[in-house]
Amino acid sequence: MAHFDVEANREERQGKRTYAKLMLKGILSVSKLLLTSAGDVKRLRRPRPSEDRYVRPPRRYDLPPYTDRMQYCRANERYLRPTRYCNPRAPEVVALARALGAYQKPDHEFTRAAFEFVKEKTTLEILPIDSVEDTLRRGTGTCFELISVFIALCRAAGIKARYKIYATNMIEAWREATIDVDPLVKKWYDSLGYFLLEGEGEAYVDGRWVVAHVGPTAERQAAGGIPITRFGEDALGIWFFARPGTIMRLESLPLGLAAGTRLLHRISPGSMERVNVSVQKQIERGREIIKDAGGVRAYDERARSAGGPQARERNTE
Repeated sequence: MAHFDVEANREERQGKRTYAKLMLKGILSVSKLLLTSAGDVKRLRRPRPSEDRYVRPPRRYDLPPYTDRMQYCRANERYLRPTRYCNPRAPEVVALARALGAYQKPDHEFTRAAFEFVKEKTTLEILPIDSVEDTLRRGTGTCFELISVFIALCRAAGIKARYKIYATNMIEAWREATIDVDPLVKKWYDSLGYFLLEGEGEAYVDGRWVVAHVGPTAERQAAGGIPITRFGEDALGIWFFARPGTIMRLESLPLGLAAGTRLLHRISPGSMERVNVSVQKQIERGREIIKDAGGVRAYDERARSAGGPQARERNTE
């Protein structure tokens, strides 16, 4: 346990230093871009009448009822306690964890159930980051909000969980749906690619950290020609790669991350809406691909046998 704590402290310190450096570079570059892109911001900050408008999809699940008799983890240890925007003691989290088998299933079975729930029952939506309770009520959230749901479920069940965050680039199919769809986002990405942050969850199960990439549903992965992620499989080297020296393992979402999403929404809400419209179209396209393949399993087997698209650079962790 002493070695675990020493390693955790080292990773936290290293992760916070890395994030601080990225934030400093990002703030300077964003300030420069705002000065040079004022015309684009004014032109693109609201959708034009001819553009498709985003309509939030219905939640894919019912929230189970909560009672104060439900068991949940009350420990104040690192990776188990509440952190920024991730409260594992929230009634919505506790009730859902119970429904998924918390304190009833072995840890590896529960974490897999939590992974499958978040990955396939929640939907990506680009919006200002808020609490894990709000994410569960909506059924949608940013990739970091969906990771927070997974982490909160694990912590509620007494299973240590943390964030794995990195500056990334992505395969072309992923970029087309989430970056190139909006001229302003594309311009910022081309200038700030190193500052585009992606993430995964990690749960401590049977003496080791197991990765959980919960952001994309099966439909979105099918639309990109990507194998369907399984619990324990890393996105790095398949459709993302980490910029050298940027992998951070943290107990909490770092300061400033949520503020960045609020800033983007304030500057250009139309950009967020265009990306969300594109994500919905990606889901619809992927749904047809899975149907034509004969189901999720058949599609996944075909994608794995073909290797799927690979990131253009090797993971350099």
